[in-house]
Amino acid sequence: MLELQHLRVCLVEPSNLQSHIIVQLLAELGITQVETVGDAASALKRVAEAPAPDVLISALYLPDATGTELVYQLRESETDATHLPFILVSSETKARYLDPIRQAGCMAILPKPFDVAQLRKALDNTIDFINAEDDDSGDNDIDLADLAVLVVDDSLTARRHIRTVLERLGFQRIVEATDGSAAIPLLEQTLFDLVITDYNMPEVDGLQLVDFIRQHSMQSSVPVMMVSSEHDNGRLAAVMDAGVSAICDKPFETRTIRGMLNKILRASV
Repeated sequence: MLELQHLRVCLVEPSNLQSHIIVQLLAELGITQVETVGDAASALKRVAEAPAPDVLISALYLPDATGTELVYQLRESETDATHLPFILVSSETKARYLDPIRQAGCMAILPKPFDVAQLRKALDNTIDFINAEDDDSGDNDIDLADLAVLVVDDSLTARRHIRTVLERLGFQRIVEATDGSAAIPLLEQTLFDLVITDYNMPEVDGLQLVDFIRQHSMQSSVPVMMVSSEHDNGRLAAVMDAGVSAICDKPFETRTIRGMLNKILRASV
């Protein structure tokens, strides 16, 4: 299993000062295998070379692209870099800039400035993601490979990231739906052991989907986990009232997902 100090980091940062600060923080954690590039094109070139980095840490604003554009190019590349762990560093706080990064599947969004503890938390999540396939700390009496899971999200990149995490945790029977309206026919045709859904979706959103499952479907007791960037407490309260089993933020931590899944799956057996 990969240990923190052995991480290979590619840092994408056009500012020499910011780059120096982040490299120093990484060194405080014992991470010395750090390569620095100044733009998105150089980052994409580097991740295609061997040995590939274990994680990409990028600023939001780059000379030739944004961090958002960079992570989406990675996720859509259909190469070994498709699922490369990605950490964003930015002083931006507006949801319209950060939500696309959350949807794409990132390990963390670090504010500027951040401290070594925040960096450690982001990298611990990265390590958990990388090591998930080799982690035997879960409940061995639940055979995840036999469980049927429905993943519902209108974002292809989000579905890919959720699917990758599930597969690393040991799930094999995974069905995808592009939104709530596409999920309903699947729920009427197939018995699932778990449903994982986004909140914000066209036509039938996460709340409406949970309501359908609990009130109108043949599998009203199936565990439902909501993974969403939604932060409206009123909307989230309505989801809990509708009968969701758990809510997890985007970006989520692999360890958190593992713990939540173990809890809700054990409660359903």
